[in-house]
Amino acid sequence: MHAMMLKKQGNKLEHVELPIPHISENEVLIKVHACGICRTDLHVIDGDLTNPRLPLIPGHQIIGTISEKGSNVSHLSIGQRVGVPWLGGSCNTCSYCLSRRENLCDKPKFTGYQINGGFAEYCSADASFCFDIPKIFSDIQAAPLLCAGLIGYRSLRKAEDAKKLGIYGFGAAAHILIQVANFQGREVYVFTRPKDISTQDFARKLGAKWAGGSDEVPSHLLDAAIIFAPVGDLVPLALRSICKGGTVVCGGIHMSDIPKFPYDILWGERKICSVANLTREDGIEFLEIAAKIPIKTKVNTYKLIHANEALDDLRNGNFTGAAVIEVN
Repeated sequence: MHAMMLKKQGNKLEHVELPIPHISENEVLIKVHACGICRTDLHVIDGDLTNPRLPLIPGHQIIGTISEKGSNVSHLSIGQRVGVPWLGGSCNTCSYCLSRRENLCDKPKFTGYQINGGFAEYCSADASFCFDIPKIFSDIQAAPLLCAGLIGYRSLRKAEDAKKLGIYGFGAAAHILIQVANFQGREVYVFTRPKDISTQDFARKLGAKWAGGSDEVPSHLLDAAIIFAPVGDLVPLALRSICKGGTVVCGGIHMSDIPKFPYDILWGERKICSVANLTREDGIEFLEIAAKIPIKTKVNTYKLIHANEALDDLRNGNFTGAAVIEVN
């Protein structure tokens, strides 16, 4: 099979030919149709996340069909279309797994980090961490739902019943999340890079009540704010924008250092929390809601051989919405 492989962090991916993976009794072999590109892929490739299993095939928003399954797999079928997310395995024995919080597992395995991912023609996956994909979505429309959508949805759950919701950073996750928030009757206030007029216009077209630069102040205090941009400087800004009792949710797996800030902007029972990975319950619930809305992702497509170009475009903010590699 053809694949794009990371051999050393900080380097470009290399085009390689490899044997099709063998699977264990609890795994499935997936013929990859499409794989979304995520900022987490950049963190892995650029070295912000420091413990990948190298050499590595990145990619953790995988859509494909099952071409082979292990002897213990009974709930999935040959030919079934499935999605594979970032969390690719858990220990099933720690206190977190036993309390249905496998997103906090002490010994997790992540797709495109410890497990070879979807920048390839085939991948293997733990059958327990594969999701059935609603038929309403095409392959390229479905791919961004597997991380951008799922992490966005878990972040929204952390914001609880916030009616006025701020979003800092309007990329793949945010452009999906705003559709869920609108569906739930929330007001969304979007903060982008200062003077990023095109992204602000994009947010308004998707239903934002207000859109402006991160250096601006919204017309109302917010009930909660979600930060998707990996920029620690945004945390104090978001704290100043929320009302007493509000929550700032840090939705990324990596963020630059948060600067010190005065206690008075935290006082009033304001909270800061992070989001870690996803649970399978999140995935099932989100995909049902996504199909009901239905969510429409703005997708920029690339061929497998052009994965480095796609990563550079994401790194440099050269598109709005999400990026997806079409593998077959």
